[in-house]
Amino acid sequence: MKKLFGGVAALALVLGAVALVGFGCAHHAHPRDPAQVAKYVNARVDDLLDDVDATPDQRTKIHAIADRMLAEGQALHADHAKVHDTVLAQWRAETPDKAALHALVDARMDALRKAAHDAVDAGIEAHDALTPAQREKLAKKADRWHR
Repeated sequence: MKKLFGGVAALALVLGAVALVGFGCAHHAHPRDPAQVAKYVNARVDDLLDDVDATPDQRTKIHAIADRMLAEGQALHADHAKVHDTVLAQWRAETPDKAALHALVDARMDALRKAAHDAVDAGIEAHDALTPAQREKLAKKADRWHR
């Protein structure tokens, strides 16, 4: 069970975390073009699929999952500028609206929580698309990543 979870976690991390990090790390001086992020994520997914000798059908299914996660990452990042402007405006205010800032934090956390749950679901979906032998290869790779 531990190895099974490791394989699911590895794929969920690649599909979810890489997508979210790709957009979430778009700092002021280093904006990421969505096409560049998609290219990076797809290359990482292809590397994993090559490692497990995935069939064309498996590749299609897993790339669809990755595309869905990328779209979610883009949606999460889409309001980054608005959030930044809101926080900065509150900072400049004579009396910042504590309730509004807490509500903003809650909304962002809810969106991130949903994305994290979606990443888990994507990992399970990818798990189901792979054979036990392929999942074992990914579990071993996940073990190496975490040592």
